[in-house]
Amino acid sequence: MTVPHPFIPSKRRFIPIPQMGFSSNPIATTAALFIALSLLSVRTNAHIRSLEDEGFISMSLSSKGLGFVKDLLVQGALSFMTPLDLQPIEKTVKIPLVGRVDIALSDITVYRVGVGSSYVSSGENGVVIVASGGTANLSMNWKYSYDTWLFPISDKGAASVQVEGMLMELTLGLKSQDGSLNLPLLEWGCHVKDVFVKLDGGATWFYQGLLDAFKEEIASAVENSVSNRMSEGILNINTLLQSFPKKIPVDNVAALNITFVKDPVSSNSSIDFEINGLFTARDNILVSNNFHNEHQAPVSCSGPAKMIGISLDENVFNSATSVYYADSMNWIVDEMPDQSLLNTDGWKYIIPQLYNQYPDYDMNLNISVSSQPILKIADDKIDTTVYSDMIIGVLYASEVIQVSSISLVINATGSVKISRNNLTGSFGLNGFTMSLKWSNIGGFDINQVQAAVSTVIDTVFLPYLNFQLAKGFPLPVFPGFTLENAEVISRNSQVVVCSDVVSTEKYI
Repeated sequence: MTVPHPFIPSKRRFIPIPQMGFSSNPIATTAALFIALSLLSVRTNAHIRSLEDEGFISMSLSSKGLGFVKDLLVQGALSFMTPLDLQPIEKTVKIPLVGRVDIALSDITVYRVGVGSSYVSSGENGVVIVASGGTANLSMNWKYSYDTWLFPISDKGAASVQVEGMLMELTLGLKSQDGSLNLPLLEWGCHVKDVFVKLDGGATWFYQGLLDAFKEEIASAVENSVSNRMSEGILNINTLLQSFPKKIPVDNVAALNITFVKDPVSSNSSIDFEINGLFTARDNILVSNNFHNEHQAPVSCSGPAKMIGISLDENVFNSATSVYYADSMNWIVDEMPDQSLLNTDGWKYIIPQLYNQYPDYDMNLNISVSSQPILKIADDKIDTTVYSDMIIGVLYASEVIQVSSISLVINATGSVKISRNNLTGSFGLNGFTMSLKWSNIGGFDINQVQAAVSTVIDTVFLPYLNFQLAKGFPLPVFPGFTLENAEVISRNSQVVVCSDVVSTEKYI
């Protein structure tokens, strides 16, 4: 494909993308960070739309973050550019005092490409990446032949070529396509300013003749080949983006829906992405999906500028409790720090009739959540109320005899934090109330049970809950990259994470 010079006003700058196959390459791997970053986000909106069209997690990629992605893309592109084989060039030229000479250049290979500087800008028309002051090093073979009135003369040899003043530019659009991110290539091209040739052998007249005859051809061949390689790289990136899963498994129960719900919004200071972001059940458990975004004032990060600003609506967390509640929130407690509470002897002064009917019998406690916990995000905290039942069971022979059930209303306050790429949390007890639901051993003063129940909540229920929350759930960051210096803010029904990103592995 012949690609016109993109920076000459009289030539066409919009170039159709050629149809090329997918291949693994560094630029596509680097671009995976771009999609991975873009999978973290929420800019809430005031419109009530269908669940599939609403975004509950979103990210704002700042100028600093865009510069980080640009640097990785440029480095990946330079690796992807080489080696680059150019088509052979043949030409007949007229040399003074020599006459007509047939010259052929073959085995032309670009083996190194470098750039002097690069910059990126974003706006309504997409993202523009420009690399200037570029250089390229080529190797090639040459040969020539011409006839004299006595006999034909020919020669051959090798040459090295230095290309300088290269300018490479591409403009990418930002689209959501079938729930994935797509980067349509809007404009791209390469322009070469100077070509220098160093011959290994050959006559003096041949050097100047070759340079005069082939300088433009070499420059054009480099421009076309580099431009084609750029379009191939973007095509590979889009193939990679389309192959990304729409859901990220969290564990054997839940997965995170990372479907893009609308086109990203690009401005001169940031790029905003929006994904669904709700938890879904990995099997066919029926889960409530009655979640809608309501307009909330955006929460700003404090301190020095970060690369990304991630916002998670509280419905993200409530969709998680919905999934896990539908699966099962039930625990059988048969071990605890105060093991005396798992024997009727430890209850003889709390519920005397329990000990009288079952003296010195082992027990267990069956704790189950009776309704989905709802989380409310307030300033620097997350509040929740957990409604649960605790059934007291006596281990009699080979069976468990359920003797009583106590209803609990537990009020807890928690916080969230970042552990590498996981969002984790913990809760502490604010207080609880309880009531006797039923009893097979007769009535008893529920207030006498308060201390024992408080011990169960403090030493069993909350530690187990916090152990699970400490594992967290993974934010969809591409492997090989991790969040750094993250700041977490809880406010206005949102959890906002402001962070830089670093590479932990060599991908380019």
